[in-house]
Amino acid sequence: MNSEAGALSPTDMKPAPSRQPTLWQRYRKWAVPLFGILVLGLLVSHAHKIDWAGAWEALKRYPPLLLLAVFAVTTASHLLYGCFDLLGRWHTRHRLPAWRSWMIAVTSYAFNLNLGSLVGGVALRARLYARAGLDEATVAQVVGISLATNWLGYGLLAGGLFAAGAISPPSQAHMTEGGFRALGVFMILLAVGYVAACALRTRREWKFRNKTVRLPSARLAVTQLAISVGNWSIMGAAMYLLLRGQVPYGTVLGVLMAASIVGVVTPIPAGLGVLEAVYLALLSGTVRQGTLMGAVLAYRALYYLLPLAVGLLMYVFLERYAARHEPVAPAA
Repeated sequence: MNSEAGALSPTDMKPAPSRQPTLWQRYRKWAVPLFGILVLGLLVSHAHKIDWAGAWEALKRYPPLLLLAVFAVTTASHLLYGCFDLLGRWHTRHRLPAWRSWMIAVTSYAFNLNLGSLVGGVALRARLYARAGLDEATVAQVVGISLATNWLGYGLLAGGLFAAGAISPPSQAHMTEGGFRALGVFMILLAVGYVAACALRTRREWKFRNKTVRLPSARLAVTQLAISVGNWSIMGAAMYLLLRGQVPYGTVLGVLMAASIVGVVTPIPAGLGVLEAVYLALLSGTVRQGTLMGAVLAYRALYYLLPLAVGLLMYVFLERYAARHEPVAPAA
């Protein structure tokens, strides 16, 4: 018997060819930061053109009762956002108390708004849940439910505004009115398709690192959309109050949603300057610049900065609570 009969040939011994990275994988490390630098440079270059004196005067003219009403509305939005993680608790059936899960969501949202989604929306939330004793797969499902809730509701509401023609596409987008409406219809179909997949898909569970990942039920999917649409609507109401009804509510909401998505794709903490730039670009012909900037600055203070101060206190409380109590059992 030939001793070399079963030996590997030199061709067989060659290592498998490595998969070549895509063009996006090669350049994404510097393309996204470069885009952010370009946007920031444009904002700085136009900063001297903003009527800062008018913005300050507009801020001083706000009645205290109006600011208190807006603060109540923004607080309601943050409280409602905390329910996103309660949906994840319902879905995964983990044993973390509802108040603690809700507090983790509210805390991470405050950090998310000011420091970016990777820091607040993912990293901080994962740390606090891990400190509470939840395993990686459960945390991933809770975070995934929260992100899906937020952006599916965004797509449903923004898609409805686009499809209804409530917002005209900006000139810089080089998109026709019909194309903008078609985009809105597509966003609505994505949200509806998610609910349909949850209702009709027969296979509802997958294994990930020996952990079970389940597709939400149709009831939970509908609840996700309802809560998210409500939250985005409340955010728009806060800005509408600050503009004192000078712009239709649908337009204010649409501009806010446009600014939100631009802030997500622009790697600048808290979207500094992005919110202001989008409002100036889309509403400068409707509202005086000083009044518009005063409203945006008041919105940033009430929706971003004040909740961050509260979020810091809640974070300290959660860390101390985790240090003094035993971790809870993982998902049932």
